[in-house]
This record gives sequence, structure tokens and C-alpha cells, in this order.
Amino acid sequence: MRRLFLPVLALFLVTTALPSFSQQTDVRQFVVFGAYSYLNTGSLNLIQRGFDGDLGYNYRSWLSFGFDFGYYTGHNTIFGNELSPLGQGLLKELGAPPGFGVPFNINTQTYEAGPQLNYRHFKKVTFFVRPALGVLHANAKVTSAFLAGLDGEATGFCAVLIGCSKNDTVPFYGFGGGLSWEITPHFGLRATSDFAHYDFFSSLLNGGRNSVRVSIGPKFSFGKNILQ
Repeated sequence: MRRLFLPVLALFLVTTALPSFSQQTDVRQFVVFGAYSYLNTGSLNLIQRGFDGDLGYNYRSWLSFGFDFGYYTGHNTIFGNELSPLGQGLLKELGAPPGFGVPFNINTQTYEAGPQLNYRHFKKVTFFVRPALGVLHANAKVTSAFLAGLDGEATGFCAVLIGCSKNDTVPFYGFGGGLSWEITPHFGLRATSDFAHYDFFSSLLNGGRNSVRVSIGPKFSFGKNILQ
């Protein structure tokens, strides 16, 4: 994903450096953004891919309010050193060998709302920063191929510790930002990056997690020009 993001960012900067550096004179009231999105939770070595959608309202040229929804899927394996003390104790009681791991599939939804500060000094590019405040819902399931080959030890681990399927909903907080290439007053391209911290599956995992999300896609603006 980094290989894609850096060239797009460079294209934005080069393209927007050529036109006039005058301020924007046409800012539409509403903005809709939909994008391919990449969610990386490094402490679990978990990468999820999916969709990020955003609906924004430009209250002033420098201040917006919006709602963001994301949906992501991925898969990984959970090992003993990633578990809470309770989880590690249960694993030890089950007599699991060193390096024992359980593969799982996961899907995640994020719901976020709040303000955004915009910098519109340049005619063809908008920079912005925002807090990342919202709720994350995750559903993790042990893979069906693994379940088909369970022995007694793994069955105990799955039933006692994971339950073979587990849901959790938790708040998250952080910050983010990005830039939009304003191709026309009604259409552009946007690249965003957000950092978030949350503590999901706290009865299972050994502490909170940090994630980084990168989204790149088109944006559409409509409504009246708020600068007139």
C-alpha cells in the first residue's frame, strides 16, 4: 500500500504546484468520499483491506463536520504470547506446545464522527487534520479448515478461550489527516491517513492495540458555494 500512496502523494504535490497559488474561491457545501482502504494493526501482524466512506458538511471553508464508515476483512493466527495473562494460563493448563497458534478470519467495522480543520490556501489542493473518535466493532472466527482438524487440546483452547467465534465493540481515539486534489469544484481525489488506539477482545489479548489506516479514492462535492 505504501508503494501506491507515495506516488499518488507525489503526483498531488507536483500537479498542484504548477497552477496559481491563489486561495480557493469555490467550496461546495457537501462532500461524499468513497475509497479503497488499508488497515494495519502492527502488534498483531494483522492487515485488513476494505472500504472507507465519508459524508461531510462544510460549515465554513476552514471547518467541516462529517461521518465516516469503514468495513475491512483479513486473517491471521493468534499465538500464546499475544494473549492476556488469563489466556496464557488457560493455554498452559491445556498443555499446548510452544508456538501453538489458532488461525482466524476477522471482519471489522468502524463508525466515526467529528470535526475537520481545512487549509485552503492553494487553489487546487486542500490539506486537513482531524481527531479520530468513534466505535470499532470486530468479529473473529476460527477458520473452518482448522476446526475440521481439531484434536482434544485445540478443542479445549477454542471452546474455553476463544469460543470459536467472538465479537467485541469498543471505542477508539486518535488523529488523522490528508489532502484532496481539487480537480474541479465538484470532483477530486483524496488521500487520508489515520492513527487509532483501542482495546478490543480485552479478555483475550494482552493489552490495547494501535492501527494505521490509509484510504485513497474519489470525492464528490455538491450544494451551494459557501464562499458566495
